[in-house]
Amino acid sequence: MPMTVITIYDVAREAGVSISTVSNALNKPHIVGLETRERVLRVADELGYVPKPAAAVLARRANRRVAVFAPFTSYDSFLRRLSGVLEQASSSGTEVSVFDVGSAAQLASPVLSSVPLTARFDGVIVMGMAVDPVVEQRLVDREIPVVVVDATSERFTTLVVDDAAAGALAAQHLVDLGHRRVGYVAETQVTDYESQSTSRLAGFTRVLEAAGGAVEVVESGPTADESAAAAAGLLASDRAPTALVAHFDRMGVGLLRAVRAAGLRVPEDVSVISFDDGPVAEAAGLTTVRQPFEESGAAALRLLDAAGTRGFVSHTQLKVRLVDRGSTGDAAPSQA
Repeated sequence: MPMTVITIYDVAREAGVSISTVSNALNKPHIVGLETRERVLRVADELGYVPKPAAAVLARRANRRVAVFAPFTSYDSFLRRLSGVLEQASSSGTEVSVFDVGSAAQLASPVLSSVPLTARFDGVIVMGMAVDPVVEQRLVDREIPVVVVDATSERFTTLVVDDAAAGALAAQHLVDLGHRRVGYVAETQVTDYESQSTSRLAGFTRVLEAAGGAVEVVESGPTADESAAAAAGLLASDRAPTALVAHFDRMGVGLLRAVRAAGLRVPEDVSVISFDDGPVAEAAGLTTVRQPFEESGAAALRLLDAAGTRGFVSHTQLKVRLVDRGSTGDAAPSQA
């Protein structure tokens, strides 16, 4: 008479829990409550359950593992996106591993490069950076679902903010106030791919020039000190701008410092606007263009499910809106 094989399903049924809970109780006991863990182990002992590789695979599918790659320490905005991912993950039973990439200019990280070979993860979310073509092909060949956030890709599902529209929205706000001479402090770009900064500036320039205005662009590092130094040069010009624009809020704080260091007032003498609408913008009273950071993180994890369908690729754009906190004023100063 053949011997009965006890499976993870038998343990789950007898213990009154899901198979993912059984797997966690055996492999990651720290995330399972004491009472539940003891019940699962007791049932496993009573039934004589021995974990099998196939059962482990099934349990992993029920409790998938996702890797998230982004320049978290370089940009606060990605931490806000991550919070959206983690909130969504907590409601869907997804385990998330986070990997910091030093700069948005990088095309790949060593861990991302190895993901297709190690098969450590069931899906990948890449934020704020393009994927190296070699790594991209490797991920495609191994059929690992990927969602790219805040960067472009022809082969993976993407979720982006409409950066050109964001730039146009900021420009239109300044145009409506009467500004025609604007200084734009953009973040220095290392690679030549069409980045958030490139799209944002293009949208801004298009609207301002259509209104008969002109934009002077200078590049800066991402810190407030660096953007303040860049803005100081613009303000020292004989044709100083009546408005300054920063690529994101932290740089916007630098613009505020530069205006005040020059003995000028915001917004009476110089208007200042930035992008993102993070906590620093609210604290500094910056008018800014808001991105839906937390919403984009949650949406990325949801899209990863669809991205797992063979051949399915989607491209989603999220809308932005202006948040007026007074740093642009009610009208442009004299254009003398």
